[in-house]
Amino acid sequence: MNKRSIAGARLCLFVWAAAAAACAPGATDGPAGTASTDYRDLAALFRDFREFQRPDVVDGVPDYTEKAMAAQAARLPEFRRRLEAIDPAGWDIPRRVDYEILRAEMNGLEFDHRVLHPWKRDPAFYAAVTTYEPDVPAREGPEIFNVLYLPDYSFPLQGPAKEDFRTKLAAVPAILDQARANLTEKGKDLWYFGIRQKEGEMAAFRSLKARLENDHPDLAPLADTALAAVEAFKRRLEEEHAAMGPTRDGIGVENFNWYMKHVHLVPFDWRDQVDICRRELERSWAALKMEEVRNRDLPPLEPGASVEELRERLKEAVDTFLGFLRDRDIFTVADDMGLSTEVGSFTPPGQRDFFTRVEYHHYLALRPHMIHWLEKRREKRNDHPIRGGALLYNIWDSRAEGLATGFEETMLQAGLLDGAPRARELTWILLAFRAARALGDLMVHSGDWTVREAVDFAVKNTPRGWVEPDGRTIWGDIGLYLRQPGYGTSYVYGKIQLERLMADYAIDKGDGFVLKDFFDDYFTRCVIPASLIRWEMTGRDDAVRELGLLK
Repeated sequence: MNKRSIAGARLCLFVWAAAAAACAPGATDGPAGTASTDYRDLAALFRDFREFQRPDVVDGVPDYTEKAMAAQAARLPEFRRRLEAIDPAGWDIPRRVDYEILRAEMNGLEFDHRVLHPWKRDPAFYAAVTTYEPDVPAREGPEIFNVLYLPDYSFPLQGPAKEDFRTKLAAVPAILDQARANLTEKGKDLWYFGIRQKEGEMAAFRSLKARLENDHPDLAPLADTALAAVEAFKRRLEEEHAAMGPTRDGIGVENFNWYMKHVHLVPFDWRDQVDICRRELERSWAALKMEEVRNRDLPPLEPGASVEELRERLKEAVDTFLGFLRDRDIFTVADDMGLSTEVGSFTPPGQRDFFTRVEYHHYLALRPHMIHWLEKRREKRNDHPIRGGALLYNIWDSRAEGLATGFEETMLQAGLLDGAPRARELTWILLAFRAARALGDLMVHSGDWTVREAVDFAVKNTPRGWVEPDGRTIWGDIGLYLRQPGYGTSYVYGKIQLERLMADYAIDKGDGFVLKDFFDDYFTRCVIPASLIRWEMTGRDDAVRELGLLK
């Protein structure tokens, strides 16, 4: 393991110690025929399951054919039996949490085979190329294994990296040929979002072709062939989409509830989440109106007028935010933690989408959400045997998105925006938008709303008219939530879980509550479901009992 900074050394220290104790010499299985109590068996099963859930890849093409998926589904009970042969009852909480993480991942694979069928019903699953690094532990929606992920490569390409790139680029036509055969469960909305994705991929391949013509002329023809394959696939989707009648592609309330409980380990069902999101929407609007009364004698915020002005504003916001974290002892900020101050191009007023409008008015309001990037830096030092990487099926969403959303309001309350009172208004606008689109997530899956109605609701219920009816952000978001149920709501119920945890922790500590201690402890638990973190940090098991994890 590499040497760490003092802050880095705290990473997952608690759970690492528990795992080390379980794996220490002298840990033994029970008598023959009895369940194992050896943590090493759990770690080994975790590694085996991760290998098993990946499809076979031949010449860069992952196998999602009906035969391959049927074979995978048939073998899943074997892994469940191995998990059931491990008895965690005598383990401490962190090790029991690791057991539940693995069970949740197995449930996620079952749900894919039983309900979601992304390889059969989601054209966007067959990503030909991805161009950006997500701010969360893994890509937000389901997509094929071993995708051509451009952030993995530095140009000009050299050695093994170039050959790997060549293999993946050359595989694009075969991947899309397989997709045509696999996509047998057709839904109009999912096809629409597949078309949108392919439009973005075509632009990415055009840009990539230009780069390769300069850096690697020998690879440029492969980019041209990939572009042609994506164009042909998009035309096929458009033809099929035009022939479809209206469909409702949500998974239904019963399936949604099972997914939340058994995969994402969320103690709130569909009805609970509707109530939570409606309450947060109402609260955000009321809080915004009070902020506007408070600030009515102050000049309004004016959006930046040039890219140079925006760069200056962003640098000031980043410096203010990081300085606030350190000076107010919010949590331990390692020396290698930083945030980008790059702005890029300037977006004219008539072309600004929701987040661009927020940022151009004041960058500081959204800097707390960028805790994502600080977390990613911390997680690079994480080598825990089970929590050392992104959990499958976005099981991390309540923790990652819930923290980032909750941190916005937490930092507002802690005083980050005291020097910019008008920016406080932006915090409530952000929350209103997230609550409105979360309700769209819920209502699309219940079948109560169409995708168009979910978009219209967000347009109407986001303050100041900052969401356009044809805005790329809101359409992209609702499309993601259709493909990845519950992701939109995780921002809001995850925020509620963070607040609940902080309240429990503060009650337990009484006058000894220290915010830095809370967050430093919180971060040692890694990016796992919020319900499990609460169990570890407080010992309170009401939520995990409700989830059926304790009998």
